[in-house]
Amino acid sequence: MSKSFEEYWKKNLTLIGVLLAVWAFVSYGLGILLVQPLNSIWIAGFPLGFWFAQQGSIYVFVVLILIYCVLMNRLDREYEVDEQ
Repeated sequence: MSKSFEEYWKKNLTLIGVLLAVWAFVSYGLGILLVQPLNSIWIAGFPLGFWFAQQGSIYVFVVLILIYCVLMNRLDREYEVDEQ
């Protein structure tokens, strides 16, 4: 392996931290803290703040899982630790 183990895990943990920060912002920030300003925007008959609190954070979490899978597969190939 040409690149170091520590470098691989540093990139992995950085990726996890960024994705968790995005999820925290969407679920806590948009779903709780900014709910009042977002409630002035309506989508499909529901206020946007309500939507983020009820469903938006779940959808974002699923998308973040997919992003993590794609980026980790790329990182695994870069550091030659993929499963193929």
